[in-house]
Amino acid sequence: MDSQIQINGNSPRAFLRWAGGKSWLVRRIEEIFGNMTFARYHEPFLGGGSFFFASATHTVSYLSDKNDALIETYQSIKDDCESVIERMLVYENSADDYYRIRASHPSDRFERAAQFIYLNQTSFNGIYRVNLKGVYNVPYGNRTKNFLDEDALRSASSGLALATLRSRDFADTIDDVKAGDLVFIDPPYTVSHNNNGFIKYNKSLFSLDDQFRLAEYIQNIRDLGATYILTNAAHHKIKEIFDVGDRHIEVSRASLIGGKKAQRGSVSEFIFTNLEAHAS
Repeated sequence: MDSQIQINGNSPRAFLRWAGGKSWLVRRIEEIFGNMTFARYHEPFLGGGSFFFASATHTVSYLSDKNDALIETYQSIKDDCESVIERMLVYENSADDYYRIRASHPSDRFERAAQFIYLNQTSFNGIYRVNLKGVYNVPYGNRTKNFLDEDALRSASSGLALATLRSRDFADTIDDVKAGDLVFIDPPYTVSHNNNGFIKYNKSLFSLDDQFRLAEYIQNIRDLGATYILTNAAHHKIKEIFDVGDRHIEVSRASLIGGKKAQRGSVSEFIFTNLEAHAS
C-alpha cells in the first residue's frame, strides 16, 4: 500500500542542528511537491533528517549516512532514548563541561549518543567537524538554548520505529530501492551557491567525482521505477550534471552562513525530481 506524505503539528521533528539542513524545505513540501504517494522511503544522506521526520515516519524507511557516529546516535535514540536522556541529565552547558565531554571516549553507545547530541547542541554553529586523526574539534558555542529537549528525543524515537539505519556510501543503498519508492537525496554541496565557485574545504567530503557518481545513482533510481528528489547547490556545473529532462526547480531561501565573515541574505538551491508537477 502506498503512503502519502503527512505534514502536521504532531509530526516528530529533527533533534540535531545540521549544516545544510532542510528545515526550510519542510515548510514548503506541499507547495512544491503536492500530495506525494510512495511505497517506501529512502534517504542516503541522513544528516539532521528534517525531511524524513516531517514526511515519512509513518512508512517503512531506509536511512543511511557515511557518518558512523551519526547513525549510531540515531540507532541509540530508536532503541532506548531514555538511556540517552538519562546520561544527558548530568551534563551542564558550560565551557568546562563542554571541553571535558568533548575529550571523553565513552565505551557505552548510549553515552556516545548523549555526547554526540550534547556537542551538537552546544558547539559553535552546530558544525560536525573532525581533524585528520578523526577527532571532533569544534569549539564551544556559548549558546543559551537548552541542549536537552526530552520531548523531541522521545518523539524522534517513536518516529524511527519503522526505519532501518545503516552507515554506508550512498551508492550501496540502491539495492534497497524498489519501484514505487521515494528517495530523498541531500548530498553535501561540492560547489557554493549562486555560481560562486567550488568549496575547497568540502572536496574530501564530497568531490565533483562523487557528484557524477550520484548522477549514475539517480539514473538507477529512474530505471527501477522509483521517484527521487535531489537538492543541490544552484550552480551551472550542477545543472549540467543533473539536468536529464526531469523537473528542475530553483528555489530561494534565507542564507544562514555563520562565522566571522557571516553573510545574510537570499541564496538559491536547485531541486531535481521526476515527480510530476501537481495541479495548483
